[in-house]
Amino acid sequence: MALEPDIQPLGAHRCLLGESPLWHPTEQCLYAVDIPGRQVLRWREGADMPDMWPQDAEPGCIAARAGGGLLVARRDGLWALDTSTGAQHLVSAPPYDPARLRFNDGKVDPAGRLWVGSISDAREPEAALYRFDGGAFAAQVPGLTTSNGLAWSPDGRRMHWSDTKAHRIYVADFDVATGTLSSPRVCAEFKPRTPGEAYGGRPDGAAMDAEGHYWAAMFEGGCVLRIAPGGDVVRRIDLPVTCPTMPTFGGADGRTLFVTTAREKRPAEELAREPLAGAVLQLRVDVPGLPATLTQA
Repeated sequence: MALEPDIQPLGAHRCLLGESPLWHPTEQCLYAVDIPGRQVLRWREGADMPDMWPQDAEPGCIAARAGGGLLVARRDGLWALDTSTGAQHLVSAPPYDPARLRFNDGKVDPAGRLWVGSISDAREPEAALYRFDGGAFAAQVPGLTTSNGLAWSPDGRRMHWSDTKAHRIYVADFDVATGTLSSPRVCAEFKPRTPGEAYGGRPDGAAMDAEGHYWAAMFEGGCVLRIAPGGDVVRRIDLPVTCPTMPTFGGADGRTLFVTTAREKRPAEELAREPLAGAVLQLRVDVPGLPATLTQA
Protein backbone atom coordinates (compact mmCIF):
# COMPACT_ATOMS: atom_id res chain seq x y z
CA MET A 1 0.00 0.00 0.00
CA ALA A 2 1.35 3.42 -0.97
CA LEU A 3 2.07 5.82 1.87
CA GLU A 4 -0.05 8.95 2.01
CA PRO A 5 1.95 11.74 0.36
CA ASP A 6 2.92 15.05 1.90
CA ILE A 7 0.63 17.67 0.34
CA GLN A 8 1.76 21.29 0.25
CA PRO A 9 0.47 24.49 -1.40
CA LEU A 10 2.42 26.06 -4.23
CA GLY A 11 2.96 29.46 -2.61
CA ALA A 12 0.44 31.81 -1.02
CA HIS A 13 -1.76 32.60 -4.02
CA ARG A 14 -5.40 31.47 -3.97
CA CYS A 15 -7.60 31.23 -7.07
CA LEU A 16 -11.35 31.57 -7.12
CA LEU A 17 -11.51 28.63 -9.53
CA GLY A 18 -8.10 27.35 -10.54
CA GLU A 19 -8.02 25.17 -13.65
CA SER A 20 -5.92 23.86 -16.55
CA PRO A 21 -2.58 23.37 -14.78
CA LEU A 22 0.14 22.94 -17.39
CA TRP A 23 3.76 22.00 -16.71
CA HIS A 24 5.59 23.63 -19.60
CA PRO A 25 7.96 21.00 -21.04
CA THR A 26 10.61 23.48 -22.19
CA GLU A 27 10.25 26.35 -19.72
CA GLN A 28 10.02 23.92 -16.76
CA CYS A 29 7.45 25.98 -14.87
CA LEU A 30 3.77 25.68 -14.05
CA TYR A 31 0.97 27.60 -15.76
CA ALA A 32 -2.73 27.62 -14.83
CA VAL A 33 -5.83 29.79 -15.15
CA ASP A 34 -8.30 31.32 -12.72
CA ILE A 35 -11.56 31.20 -14.65
CA PRO A 36 -13.77 33.75 -12.79
CA GLY A 37 -10.66 35.70 -11.76
CA ARG A 38 -9.91 36.10 -15.51
CA GLN A 39 -6.20 35.47 -15.17
CA VAL A 40 -3.51 33.32 -16.73
CA LEU A 41 -0.91 32.45 -14.08
CA ARG A 42 2.69 31.20 -14.10
CA TRP A 43 4.68 29.87 -11.16
CA ARG A 44 8.44 29.97 -11.66
CA GLU A 45 10.82 28.04 -9.45
CA GLY A 46 11.38 29.71 -6.11
CA ALA A 47 8.63 32.31 -6.56
CA ASP A 48 5.97 32.51 -3.85
CA MET A 49 3.52 34.41 -6.06
CA PRO A 50 2.76 33.74 -9.74
CA ASP A 51 3.18 36.01 -12.73
CA MET A 52 -0.27 37.13 -13.93
CA TRP A 53 -1.80 38.05 -17.30
CA PRO A 54 -5.30 39.57 -16.92
CA GLN A 55 -7.91 38.43 -19.46
CA ASP A 56 -10.97 40.25 -20.80
CA ALA A 57 -13.10 37.09 -20.66
CA GLU A 58 -13.05 33.87 -18.66
CA PRO A 59 -10.13 31.62 -19.69
CA GLY A 60 -11.15 27.96 -19.69
CA CYS A 61 -7.79 26.39 -20.55
CA ILE A 62 -4.35 26.98 -22.01
CA ALA A 63 -1.92 25.17 -24.29
CA ALA A 64 1.80 25.71 -24.87
CA ARG A 65 2.81 26.76 -28.40
CA ALA A 66 5.83 25.32 -30.16
CA GLY A 67 6.87 28.81 -31.22
CA GLY A 68 6.59 30.21 -27.71
CA GLY A 69 3.76 31.65 -25.66
CA LEU A 70 0.35 30.15 -25.06
CA LEU A 71 -3.02 29.60 -26.65
CA VAL A 72 -5.81 30.70 -24.30
CA ALA A 73 -9.33 29.36 -24.89
CA ARG A 74 -11.66 32.03 -23.50
CA ARG A 75 -15.41 32.54 -23.58
CA ASP A 76 -14.89 34.97 -26.48
CA GLY A 77 -12.68 32.70 -28.58
CA LEU A 78 -9.19 31.30 -28.93
CA TRP A 79 -6.41 33.81 -28.22
CA ALA A 80 -2.64 33.80 -28.57
CA LEU A 81 -0.72 35.17 -25.58
CA ASP A 82 2.89 36.30 -25.90
CA THR A 83 4.17 35.65 -22.37
CA SER A 84 7.29 37.73 -22.95
CA THR A 85 5.42 40.95 -23.87
CA GLY A 86 1.86 40.31 -22.67
CA ALA A 87 0.50 40.99 -26.17
CA GLN A 88 -2.61 39.04 -27.16
CA HIS A 89 -4.49 38.56 -30.41
CA LEU A 90 -7.56 36.63 -31.51
CA VAL A 91 -6.86 33.37 -33.36
CA SER A 92 -10.43 32.10 -33.82
CA ALA A 93 -13.95 33.10 -32.83
CA PRO A 94 -15.83 30.64 -30.57
CA PRO A 95 -17.91 27.92 -32.27
CA TYR A 96 -20.90 28.58 -29.97
CA ASP A 97 -23.02 31.42 -28.60
CA PRO A 98 -20.85 33.05 -25.90
CA ALA A 99 -23.98 34.40 -24.23
CA ARG A 100 -24.84 30.80 -23.26
CA LEU A 101 -21.60 28.81 -23.32
CA ARG A 102 -17.89 29.19 -22.74
CA PHE A 103 -14.75 27.15 -23.34
CA ASN A 104 -13.73 24.79 -20.55
CA ASP A 105 -11.13 22.01 -20.34
CA GLY A 106 -8.70 21.50 -23.22
CA LYS A 107 -5.47 19.72 -24.15
CA VAL A 108 -3.16 19.03 -27.09
CA ASP A 109 -3.23 15.55 -28.63
CA PRO A 110 -0.07 13.51 -29.42
CA ALA A 111 0.06 14.95 -32.96
CA GLY A 112 -0.11 18.56 -31.76
CA ARG A 113 -3.81 19.28 -32.43
CA LEU A 114 -5.69 21.36 -29.87
CA TRP A 115 -8.89 19.91 -28.41
CA VAL A 116 -11.19 22.11 -26.30
CA GLY A 117 -14.51 21.37 -24.68
CA SER A 118 -17.27 23.80 -23.76
CA ILE A 119 -19.65 24.17 -20.85
CA SER A 120 -23.24 25.32 -20.78
CA ASP A 121 -23.95 28.18 -18.36
CA ALA A 122 -27.36 26.62 -17.73
CA ARG A 123 -25.77 23.17 -17.35
CA GLU A 124 -27.84 21.83 -20.22
CA PRO A 125 -26.55 19.20 -22.72
CA GLU A 126 -25.72 21.78 -25.38
CA ALA A 127 -21.93 21.77 -24.98
CA ALA A 128 -19.44 19.80 -27.08
CA LEU A 129 -15.85 18.67 -27.40
CA TYR A 130 -14.11 20.36 -30.33
CA ARG A 131 -10.97 19.72 -32.36
CA PHE A 132 -9.15 22.81 -33.63
CA ASP A 133 -7.78 21.90 -37.01
CA GLY A 134 -7.05 23.98 -40.08
CA GLY A 135 -7.84 27.19 -38.24
CA ALA A 136 -11.39 26.23 -37.28
CA PHE A 137 -13.22 24.31 -34.57
CA ALA A 138 -15.12 21.13 -35.45
CA ALA A 139 -17.39 19.39 -32.92
CA GLN A 140 -16.31 15.79 -32.34
CA VAL A 141 -18.46 14.89 -29.31
CA PRO A 142 -21.76 16.82 -29.12
CA GLY A 143 -24.44 16.70 -26.43
CA LEU A 144 -22.22 17.27 -23.40
CA THR A 145 -23.03 19.50 -20.43
CA THR A 146 -19.57 20.05 -18.92
CA SER A 147 -16.75 18.82 -21.16
CA ASN A 148 -13.73 17.91 -19.02
CA GLY A 149 -10.97 15.42 -18.31
CA LEU A 150 -9.09 15.19 -21.63
CA ALA A 151 -6.15 12.76 -21.66
CA TRP A 152 -4.51 10.32 -24.09
CA SER A 153 -2.99 6.93 -23.36
CA PRO A 154 0.83 6.66 -23.58
CA ASP A 155 0.63 5.00 -27.02
CA GLY A 156 -1.87 7.61 -28.26
CA ARG A 157 -4.42 4.97 -29.19
CA ARG A 158 -7.04 5.85 -26.56
CA MET A 159 -8.58 9.22 -25.75
CA HIS A 160 -10.43 9.95 -22.51
CA TRP A 161 -12.82 12.74 -21.59
CA SER A 162 -15.53 13.28 -19.00
CA ASP A 163 -18.92 14.91 -18.70
CA THR A 164 -18.77 16.20 -15.15
CA LYS A 165 -22.49 16.69 -14.56
CA ALA A 166 -23.22 13.21 -15.91
CA HIS A 167 -20.63 11.73 -13.48
CA ARG A 168 -19.09 9.74 -16.34
CA ILE A 169 -15.63 9.26 -17.83
CA TYR A 170 -15.54 8.13 -21.45
CA VAL A 171 -12.89 6.50 -23.60
CA ALA A 172 -12.67 6.05 -27.36
CA ASP A 173 -10.21 4.57 -29.80
CA PHE A 174 -8.07 7.34 -31.28
CA ASP A 175 -6.34 7.58 -34.66
CA VAL A 176 -3.29 9.81 -34.15
CA ALA A 177 -2.77 10.31 -37.88
CA THR A 178 -6.25 11.67 -38.57
CA GLY A 179 -7.39 12.82 -35.13
CA THR A 180 -10.61 10.80 -35.35
CA LEU A 181 -12.48 8.94 -32.62
CA SER A 182 -14.23 5.59 -32.83
CA SER A 183 -16.06 3.19 -30.51
CA PRO A 184 -16.79 5.66 -27.67
CA ARG A 185 -17.83 3.97 -24.43
CA VAL A 186 -18.12 4.64 -20.70
CA CYS A 187 -14.86 3.96 -18.88
CA ALA A 188 -16.00 4.79 -15.34
CA GLU A 189 -19.20 6.06 -13.78
CA PHE A 190 -19.85 7.56 -10.36
CA LYS A 191 -22.95 7.82 -8.23
CA PRO A 192 -24.76 11.18 -8.39
CA ARG A 193 -25.59 13.05 -5.22
CA THR A 194 -28.32 11.26 -3.28
CA PRO A 195 -30.01 12.81 -0.21
CA GLY A 196 -28.93 11.12 3.00
CA GLU A 197 -25.91 9.39 1.45
CA ALA A 198 -22.22 10.29 1.34
CA TYR A 199 -21.22 11.94 -1.93
CA GLY A 200 -17.98 10.93 -3.64
CA GLY A 201 -17.82 13.84 -6.05
CA ARG A 202 -17.86 14.06 -9.83
CA PRO A 203 -14.99 13.74 -12.32
CA ASP A 204 -13.49 17.09 -13.30
CA GLY A 205 -10.07 17.59 -14.94
CA ALA A 206 -7.61 14.76 -15.41
CA ALA A 207 -4.10 13.68 -16.41
CA MET A 208 -2.48 10.48 -17.67
CA ASP A 209 0.56 8.75 -16.17
CA ALA A 210 3.24 6.79 -18.00
CA GLU A 211 1.59 3.45 -17.12
CA GLY A 212 -1.67 4.44 -18.80
CA HIS A 213 -3.57 5.19 -15.62
CA TYR A 214 -6.00 8.12 -15.64
CA TRP A 215 -5.89 10.52 -12.68
CA ALA A 216 -9.22 12.30 -12.11
CA ALA A 217 -9.92 15.20 -9.76
CA MET A 218 -13.23 14.54 -7.98
CA PHE A 219 -14.96 17.89 -7.55
CA GLU A 220 -16.79 18.06 -4.21
CA GLY A 221 -15.27 14.65 -3.45
CA GLY A 222 -12.05 15.98 -1.89
CA CYS A 223 -9.71 13.57 -3.66
CA VAL A 224 -7.93 12.50 -6.81
CA LEU A 225 -8.43 8.97 -8.13
CA ARG A 226 -5.99 6.84 -10.11
CA ILE A 227 -8.07 4.77 -12.54
CA ALA A 228 -6.76 1.74 -14.44
CA PRO A 229 -7.37 1.39 -18.20
CA GLY A 230 -10.27 -0.95 -17.50
CA GLY A 231 -12.02 1.61 -15.30
CA ASP A 232 -11.16 0.28 -11.83
CA VAL A 233 -10.08 2.77 -9.17
CA VAL A 234 -6.68 1.56 -7.95
CA ARG A 235 -5.72 4.47 -5.70
CA ARG A 236 -7.41 7.35 -3.91
CA ILE A 237 -5.50 10.30 -2.49
CA ASP A 238 -7.51 12.44 -0.10
CA LEU A 239 -6.84 16.17 -0.31
CA PRO A 240 -7.22 18.96 2.28
CA VAL A 241 -9.89 20.66 0.12
CA THR A 242 -13.36 19.63 -0.99
CA CYS A 243 -13.11 20.90 -4.56
CA PRO A 244 -10.05 19.83 -6.56
CA THR A 245 -10.44 20.71 -10.22
CA MET A 246 -7.57 19.23 -12.27
CA PRO A 247 -4.23 17.45 -11.81
CA THR A 248 -1.13 17.60 -13.98
CA PHE A 249 2.30 16.01 -13.73
CA GLY A 250 5.47 18.08 -13.66
CA GLY A 251 8.80 18.75 -12.04
CA ALA A 252 12.17 17.67 -13.36
CA ASP A 253 11.27 13.97 -13.17
CA GLY A 254 7.56 14.23 -13.97
CA ARG A 255 6.63 12.82 -10.56
CA THR A 256 5.22 15.94 -8.92
CA LEU A 257 1.45 16.02 -9.13
CA PHE A 258 0.05 19.56 -9.17
CA VAL A 259 -3.68 19.93 -8.43
CA THR A 260 -5.68 23.12 -8.95
CA THR A 261 -8.58 23.77 -6.58
CA ALA A 262 -11.60 26.05 -6.12
CA ARG A 263 -12.99 28.32 -3.44
CA GLU A 264 -15.61 30.21 -5.48
CA LYS A 265 -19.21 29.79 -4.23
CA ARG A 266 -18.17 27.53 -1.37
CA PRO A 267 -19.91 27.82 2.04
CA ALA A 268 -18.17 30.06 4.58
CA GLU A 269 -17.88 27.23 7.09
CA GLU A 270 -16.16 25.03 4.51
CA LEU A 271 -13.64 27.75 3.65
CA ALA A 272 -12.94 28.26 7.35
CA ARG A 273 -12.04 24.56 7.61
CA GLU A 274 -10.05 24.57 4.38
CA PRO A 275 -7.49 27.39 4.22
CA LEU A 276 -5.90 25.75 1.15
CA ALA A 277 -9.08 26.02 -0.94
CA GLY A 278 -8.10 27.83 -4.14
CA ALA A 279 -4.42 26.90 -3.82
CA VAL A 280 -2.41 24.84 -6.27
CA LEU A 281 -1.51 21.73 -4.29
CA GLN A 282 1.63 19.68 -4.93
CA LEU A 283 2.57 16.14 -3.91
CA ARG A 284 4.97 13.44 -5.01
CA VAL A 285 3.84 10.23 -6.74
CA ASP A 286 5.64 7.03 -7.77
CA VAL A 287 4.80 6.94 -11.48
CA PRO A 288 5.64 9.94 -13.68
CA GLY A 289 3.14 11.55 -15.96
CA LEU A 290 3.21 12.16 -19.69
CA PRO A 291 4.73 15.50 -20.74
CA ALA A 292 2.50 18.08 -22.38
CA THR A 293 2.61 18.20 -26.17
CA LEU A 294 3.35 21.55 -27.81
CA THR A 295 0.92 22.75 -30.45
CA GLN A 296 1.82 24.25 -33.79
CA ALA A 297 -1.42 26.24 -33.85
